[in-house]
Amino acid sequence: MKLPLHEIEALVSRALQHAGASQAMAHSSARALVLAESQGLGSHGLSRVAQYATHLRNGRVNGAAVPQLLHQRGGALVVDAQEGLAFPACELAVQLAMAAAQTQGVALAGVVRSHHCGVVVDHLRAVAAAGMVGLGFANSPAAMPAAGGKHAIFGTNPVAAVFPRAAADPLLVDLSLSEVARGKLMVAAKAGQPIPEGWALDAEGRPTTDPQAGLAGSMLPIGAASSPKGAMLALVVELLVTAVIGARFGFEASSFFVDEGNRPGIGQLFIVIDPGALAGRESFLARIEVLIAEMQRDAGVRLPGARREALRAQALVQGIEVPDAMLTAWGAA
Repeated sequence: MKLPLHEIEALVSRALQHAGASQAMAHSSARALVLAESQGLGSHGLSRVAQYATHLRNGRVNGAAVPQLLHQRGGALVVDAQEGLAFPACELAVQLAMAAAQTQGVALAGVVRSHHCGVVVDHLRAVAAAGMVGLGFANSPAAMPAAGGKHAIFGTNPVAAVFPRAAADPLLVDLSLSEVARGKLMVAAKAGQPIPEGWALDAEGRPTTDPQAGLAGSMLPIGAASSPKGAMLALVVELLVTAVIGARFGFEASSFFVDEGNRPGIGQLFIVIDPGALAGRESFLARIEVLIAEMQRDAGVRLPGARREALRAQALVQGIEVPDAMLTAWGAA
């Protein structure tokens, strides 16, 4: 059934509240999940509703959590997600970082005791709307081995960036440091479809095309077939969002893809930069257009975020197709 976005948000919010989330947490999470789905990112969209609801019911998420500012020194601050769903805490962290960057020039906001944060770059949309540059990092339950290793230590540890433009959609960069996002294995497993070789290893460290075996094993870092670079980048992100801000390591957190387990307590880190404090805002906006014009001299170049924004614009008008089985699972049929 095809439904408008606002109706889907209401249904998702209701499902999460029925599972134990507060109204504020449910609304924030529903907005994020529908936004992801509207961009064609199903692995981080509506497919996560059942997972979040199960974690709420099983006590892996504190449905009554209200994020709090733990401490701040200048442009550096840490927000405690209170073991709730990540979205309200990430919203607070980004808002506080934006305010600090307006006076300090740059700000870093960490989120600790958190959960799965969805599409990292979406948390930075408000930063671009304010004419600032945003960077985002997150860790997740162990899914990838260290370079040369076999057992999972790092999460897929996404990296994101947003760069505003004067009269066009911002550049939106968002990538997992695994060959693909782990959510794609979840989608393939539910559909009973194989995955390409090179995405994952089974529990014995062998290449697999079985998504269930991949979920039980480990993901391969980007470029793992020829280089340890992906694993090194995952290490950098892991340290930024754990040792630096105080969140839990990925290997200390139970998988998101199991119903039972601990409250993951992982982290996110957002960096907000005001170009006005550096090159100057007008100079920044002019120079980014020079680079984009040079990139677009080649006909095949697609700007990062362009496809997502086109799909989102289409979804705003046409709505999104939601399977009847999903609506039934939400108690909406």
